[in-house]
Amino acid sequence: MDKSSEVADRKQKILNLTNSGHNLYPNDIEVLHTVKEIVEKVDQFAENLTEDSFVFKVAGRMMAINKFGKSAFVRFRDRTGQMQAYIRMDQVGEDSYSLFKQLDIGDFVGLKGTMFKTRTGEWTLLANEFRLVCKSIRPLPEKFHGLKDPEKRYRQRYIDLIMNPDVKSIFINRSRIIQSIRNFLLDREFLEVETPMMQPIPGGAEAEPFKTFHNALGIDLFLRIAPELYLKRLVVGGLERVFEINRNFRNEGVSTRHNPEFTMLEFYQAYADYRDLMDLTEAMFRNISLELTGSTEMKYQEHEIDLGSKWRRISMADALEKIGGVDPDLLNSKEKLLEFAASKDIRISKSKRLGKVITKLFDLLVEPKLIQPTFITGYPVEVSPLSRKNEKNPDLTDRFELFIAGREIANGFSELNDPQDQYERFSQQVEDRLSGDSEAHQMDEDYINALEYGMPPTAGEGIGIDRLVMLFTNSASIREVILFPHMKPSGRK
Repeated sequence: MDKSSEVADRKQKILNLTNSGHNLYPNDIEVLHTVKEIVEKVDQFAENLTEDSFVFKVAGRMMAINKFGKSAFVRFRDRTGQMQAYIRMDQVGEDSYSLFKQLDIGDFVGLKGTMFKTRTGEWTLLANEFRLVCKSIRPLPEKFHGLKDPEKRYRQRYIDLIMNPDVKSIFINRSRIIQSIRNFLLDREFLEVETPMMQPIPGGAEAEPFKTFHNALGIDLFLRIAPELYLKRLVVGGLERVFEINRNFRNEGVSTRHNPEFTMLEFYQAYADYRDLMDLTEAMFRNISLELTGSTEMKYQEHEIDLGSKWRRISMADALEKIGGVDPDLLNSKEKLLEFAASKDIRISKSKRLGKVITKLFDLLVEPKLIQPTFITGYPVEVSPLSRKNEKNPDLTDRFELFIAGREIANGFSELNDPQDQYERFSQQVEDRLSGDSEAHQMDEDYINALEYGMPPTAGEGIGIDRLVMLFTNSASIREVILFPHMKPSGRK
């Protein structure tokens, strides 16, 4: 039977059942147990589970039905797991069994009964009461082939979650990871806050924003690309340790690593520097791993990752030399670096300033090789407009990025709290915008005003939650860890 015929058949069943007076969508179902709780009871009282004192009331979606005339075995699933039930006409009654015979895989049922062990040794619920909880119209995918097409899986995530237990596990673990982060920071006296999603001036990152218009205020607003400048305003106001886990929006391409709407953790700590945050990040990741798996060793794709050992810390210049094979004598000359890039078939615009050329070469020659956890420090000022300058070398900043399995996972730095220096950096960014860099920062005079009231020495960090979940769930694509990733309309190339 094809899908359209099966849908038509189910609709006819619904009509027949409705005409017979059956409520196909009741709202008075009493559920007293979950599958997990029943399994635990089986383990604890295996010899006495058929006694009347062990009667269970459970509900779930039927995933398989095997009928034998006046009896049937069904497999049903709730949020905690899957279990087998045995439904017999002489137990549930002729009327209830007549209703059951008209049901389909995918329907929700409520069951009440005791447990027994089948000839094959499987603990099974012997139902003495049966109810229809919700009648489904559309059939589920065939169980042996399931839902495999990625395009359909992402567009119809609800089917993906029904048919693929591993997918459900990813999102359960995503929630656990976020909760672990939240508890870790709360235990260290950080305050969780919320800052605006719509901002008059998008700031805190180099990215293209989404733009909208507020009718009542009569102004343009932008979906935020980062919460950074608002969180640092809070530090100015005396909230010395703050964090936010929330959405950012960037009008950029879609790939296995990018989604225009993504989740970010940002946190700021007064009287700390970038080195303190590197220590904190190591501790946080180990804590997540231990709570999630009980180990600090993990597998990501073809790599074995060790979070337990001391993480490597190396400057960008040293990484380019020792890992990327770049002669350190070239790093002071943009012209020589551009010649080197051309020899490697790397295209870089000649209009780019030296710091951006250096960073581009790092992205291509070094980043993919950083498999074990590695902090890269010493980022050029040109690519770090909000970072504090290094006191020994003012061309560099006290900034780090964390790389694991060849991917950037976190970005942190000692915050620039000199309002005059910040104003000059913003001014340079404005010039970059006028020169065609649409991702450069805009001037934010209110933020400068806030800094003029004084911000204590502070360090801040951002961690992409989606990439973090990819890492801890061994997922190759960001679409695997976002419930509803953005996609082109169906049928459009």
